[in-house]
Amino acid sequence: MSVRIGYMPGSFTACVEGSALFRKLVSVGEQYGYDSIWMPDRVVSAQHIPDPIVSLAMIAAYSERLKFGTSVLQLSSRNPVVLAKEIATLDRLSKGRFLPAVGLGQEDPREYETFGIRKEERGERADEALTLMRRLWSEENVTYHGKFYSVSETTISPKPVQEPYLPIWVGGRSKAALRRVGRLGDGWLASSILPEEVRDGIPIISSTASQYNRHIEPDHIGVLIGFLISNDQKTATERARPHIIRQHPRAQFTEYTALGTPSQVISMIRHYIRSGASKFVMRPLCPMDEGIEQLQTLGKEVVPYFHR
Repeated sequence: MSVRIGYMPGSFTACVEGSALFRKLVSVGEQYGYDSIWMPDRVVSAQHIPDPIVSLAMIAAYSERLKFGTSVLQLSSRNPVVLAKEIATLDRLSKGRFLPAVGLGQEDPREYETFGIRKEERGERADEALTLMRRLWSEENVTYHGKFYSVSETTISPKPVQEPYLPIWVGGRSKAALRRVGRLGDGWLASSILPEEVRDGIPIISSTASQYNRHIEPDHIGVLIGFLISNDQKTATERARPHIIRQHPRAQFTEYTALGTPSQVISMIRHYIRSGASKFVMRPLCPMDEGIEQLQTLGKEVVPYFHR
């Protein structure tokens, strides 16, 4: 089972650099041998969070090696036909380097009102969207009539490079999310999750997949981990605290983040590996300007340990 380390930017709160930021991010990934770079998605936000599809198009142009993905794309807020076209185009232009991971979105019901949908619909909408996008990527003249989306004799082109369609990883840690991975996903990418929850979630995914005559590859289990490297764990914890995006309902953030010295960060990642994960997206828990330095340190002190 191959372990791979990807990364995403730190807090966008103070980010006003524009394209120079993406050049810096790509440079870090290229220099230190990261596997992939990931962008978050938040359509409605007071933070300076750029659109992931547009951002990844710029990243794809700056690098010919790095894979790239969304962590995670809010599926229910987008038209699946338009999204399928955008993803296929980006995969084609990048020669098959796109790794789309999707999720249901934020918890605030006001956000769904903005898109003209109800929060209670988001699960069903995501299910239909996943089914429809896969058919559009792999078939010609698609006819599909669902509860929320309907198309007749519809074709998109170009098709993705990855055949028969791009692998779609699904986010979330609830039992419903785990079953969605098994029914419709090609992998699992979870955040704010404990190692033991990864361990306990994998059998649910596998058994659900079996019920639908599907198979999820054992190395398609990923975790997004917030991290901060410092001389000691206490200092790292205090510095990271303001940049925690989502709190776990039953655990302290220190239980699912990697904080402290490089060896302590390595130890946390190894804990997740023992639980069954092998793909990691590392997010520096600090402002963007400090995040580049954190990614450099991670690239020098941690990434080689797992990529060797």
